[in-house]
Amino acid sequence: MPELTHRRRLLVLAICAMSLLIVSLDNTILNVALPSIQKEFHASVAGMQWTIDAYTLVLASLLMLSGSTADRIGRRKVFQTGLVLFTVGSLLCSLAPNLESLIAFRMVQAVGGSMLNPVAMSIITNTFTDPRERARAIGVWGGVVGISMAAGPLVGGILVDSVGWRSIFWVNLPVGLAAILLTWRYVPESRAPKPRRPDPVGQLLVIALLGSLTYAIIEAPSAGRHSPVIIALSTVAALALTGLLLYEPRRTEPLIDLRFFRSAPFSGATVIAVCAFASLGGFLFINTLYLQDVRGLSAMDAGLYMLPMAAMTFICAPLSGRLVGSRGPRLPLLIAGPTMAASGVLFAAFEAETSDALLFFGYFLFGLGFGMVNAPITNTAVSGMPRSQAGVAAAVASTSRQIGQTLGVAVIGAVLAAGVASSTSYADGFVAASRPAWWIITGCGLCILVVGALTSGSWAQETARRTAERLEAPDEGQVLSTANA
Repeated sequence: MPELTHRRRLLVLAICAMSLLIVSLDNTILNVALPSIQKEFHASVAGMQWTIDAYTLVLASLLMLSGSTADRIGRRKVFQTGLVLFTVGSLLCSLAPNLESLIAFRMVQAVGGSMLNPVAMSIITNTFTDPRERARAIGVWGGVVGISMAAGPLVGGILVDSVGWRSIFWVNLPVGLAAILLTWRYVPESRAPKPRRPDPVGQLLVIALLGSLTYAIIEAPSAGRHSPVIIALSTVAALALTGLLLYEPRRTEPLIDLRFFRSAPFSGATVIAVCAFASLGGFLFINTLYLQDVRGLSAMDAGLYMLPMAAMTFICAPLSGRLVGSRGPRLPLLIAGPTMAASGVLFAAFEAETSDALLFFGYFLFGLGFGMVNAPITNTAVSGMPRSQAGVAAAVASTSRQIGQTLGVAVIGAVLAAGVASSTSYADGFVAASRPAWWIITGCGLCILVVGALTSGSWAQETARRTAERLEAPDEGQVLSTANA
C-alpha cells in the first residue's frame, strides 16, 4: 500500500468507522424493537432470540474466513462486497413478511457484516504504520463500537415509536451507500504479501461448533435438556471443538492459529471480549423485554430509560480509547470489570427494578464499564503481533465479541424462558427468572477484572513478545534450505 497523507489516512479511518457503525448499531438497535416484532409475528422468546442470534452466529462463523479472503484477493474488493450485501440485507429485513423471512434476511446481513469488521481493521493496521498512531486509530475504532452499541436502544426506540420497527433497518441504507462510494474513491487496494491458503475443514468445524451449541442452548427450554435433539447437538459441538483442537495445529496455515493463545494479552482479550459482549447481549435482552412487557413502556420510553447506560458508554468509549493509546489497556480494564459486576449485583441481590433510582444507577454503572472495556480488547489482541498477523488477530477478537453476544442472548434467554414458563404470572415470573441472569452478568464482570489484571502486566507483555518472535521466525524447513544454500 503506498504511503498516504495524514488527511487521507484519517479519511480511510472514517470510512472504516462508518462500516463499523452500521454493523455494531445493528447488533443493539433491534433489541428495542423485539416486543413490536413479537406482537406482529406472534413470536416466542426463542423466536426473539433467533432474530438476534441468527445475525451474530453467522457473523462469528465467517469473520476469519472473510479476513483471510480479503488478504488474498484484495481488502477493498471484499470490503465493498460486504457493504453491498449488508445494505441489501437491511433492505430485505425491512420488507420481511414473517419471522422466518426476517431471520433469513438477518443472515444475509451478517454475511455482508462479516466482510466489514476484520477487513476494515486490516486496512487500518496497514494504513497507520506508526505504533502510536495505530494505537490511537484502534482507540477510535473501539470508541465507535461503544458509541454505536450505546446509541442502538435510543435510536431504535425513537424509530419504532415514530415510524415502526421496520424503519430500524432503513438507517443502514444511506450510510451503506455513502460508504460504498467513499471506499471506491478513497480507500486504496491492498493485499497481504503472503496470504493464507483457505482452510475449508477448519471453517466447517467452526460453523458446526457455533451453530450446534447456540441451537442447543436456545431450544433446550422448550425441547428439554434430555431431548435426543439437544443431546445430539451438544455432541456435535463437543466433537467439532475436539476436531478444531486436533486439526488446526497440523495445518501450515490454519484458520485459527492456536499459537496466538500463547500470548497472555491475546488470550486475555479473547476471554474479556466473550464476557463483555455476553454481558451486553444479556443486559439488552433482559431490559428491553422488562421495560416494555413488564413495565408497559413504549419503545421510545424504554430507550429513554436506558439513556444513563447509553450516555456513559458514549462518554467512556472514546475516553477509554485515549487511555489505551497513552497509558495502555490495564486501567480501563480494571475500571470496567468492577463496574459491570456491581451493576449485576444491584439487580441480582438488591432488586434494582423496584426503585427507579437504583435502576438508573445500575444502568449508569453498566454503561461506564462497557464503555471502558471495548477499546482495550482490540488493542490487547493485536498488541505485540507482527503487522502481517494483526488482521487475523483482530478477526479473532471480533469473532470473540460475536460469540459472546450470541452466547449471552442464548443463555440468558434460555434462563428467562425456563423461569417464565414455570410461573403463573408473566410479570412476576420474568423478574424472578432474571435473578440468575443478573448473577451471570456479575460473574462476567468479575472475570473481566481478574483476567484483565493478570494479562496486562509485565509478565503478560513478555509472553506477547515471545509469541510475536515465534510467529515471525521462519519454520525449520526454511532455515535448513537457507543454510544449505
